[in-house]
Amino acid sequence: MLQQALQDFLCYLSAEKGLSQHTIQAYARDLTGFFQVLKQSKLQQITEEDVLAFAHKLQLKGYAISSICRMLVSIKIFLRFLYREELIKNEIGLSIDMPKIWQLIPDILTFTEIEKLLLAPDLNTEIGARDRAILHVIYASGLRVSEICGLNIQDFSDHTIRVIGKGKKERIVPVACSAVEAVDYYLLHYRPSNAKIEALFINIKQKRIDRFSIWKQLKAYAKQIGITKSISPHTLRHSFATHLLENGADLRVIQELLGHSSIATTDRYTHLSNKHIIEAFQSCHPRP
Repeated sequence: MLQQALQDFLCYLSAEKGLSQHTIQAYARDLTGFFQVLKQSKLQQITEEDVLAFAHKLQLKGYAISSICRMLVSIKIFLRFLYREELIKNEIGLSIDMPKIWQLIPDILTFTEIEKLLLAPDLNTEIGARDRAILHVIYASGLRVSEICGLNIQDFSDHTIRVIGKGKKERIVPVACSAVEAVDYYLLHYRPSNAKIEALFINIKQKRIDRFSIWKQLKAYAKQIGITKSISPHTLRHSFATHLLENGADLRVIQELLGHSSIATTDRYTHLSNKHIIEAFQSCHPRP
C-alpha cells in the first residue's frame, strides 16, 4: 500500500505540479528511505513519532543538516497529499514542526576532546601519520570532508590552503602551524615520493582518499579514546566554528572561513554558542 501511494504521489508531482524528473527522483529517494525505517506498512498507522525517529536516525548517520531538512519537507508534502486524497484521516504534517537547523547540528567536541582526538592516530604508521594530518587540517581550517579529499599537494602552503568548495567556488583559508607540522611529517616520512598522483592525502593503493575512509577512521579514533558522542568529520568542522565564536571571532570571518554563501547558514553557530552559555550558567550558578 505504501508503494502504491508513493507511485500515485509521484504521478501527481509530474502531471499536476509539472516538476522535473530530477526533482521527482529526489522525492522518491527521500520517501523510500522513510519507508525503510517504518515498523508498519499501513498508511493510517504513520505517526508524528515515525517522522521524528527518521530524522533522528539521519542525524546519527551524519547526514548534512540541509539534507535532513529537505527530507522532512518531502515527507510533509507527501503526508499532505495523502490527507487530501483521503488516504489518511489526520493531516499529520501539520503537527510536525520543522526543527530549527541548529538543533540538528551534531554534537560539538570540547577542546579537551579535540586534543585527545588529534593525538589518537599512531605516528609510527603511514595511516596514522596521514590521519593525524587530516584531523588537524579539518579542525584547524574548518574544511568539509569533500574538500579534504579534493586537496592537492600544491594547494597546501606554510600559511594557507587553496580550497575548492561547493559549486566549484575557490577560497583561500589560513592554516594553523600544528596542522602544517602534521602534514609536513606525513609528507616527509610516509607519502611516497614516486606516487603518480597529485592528491595530498592518499590511501595504501596510492589513490585519492575518499569520504568513507575518513569517516570510518574518525569513528575508530573516537571509540579508541572513549568519545561516545555521535561524531563525523562534520563534527570537527562544527567544533572549529563554534570554538572560534566562543573565543570572540566575528561571524562574518567565520562565514568566509567556512565558505558559506549566506550569513544565515553561519548564524546557526550563534545558537550553539548561546546554548553553551546557558548550560554553563545552569550548572555553575548557585541559584539558576
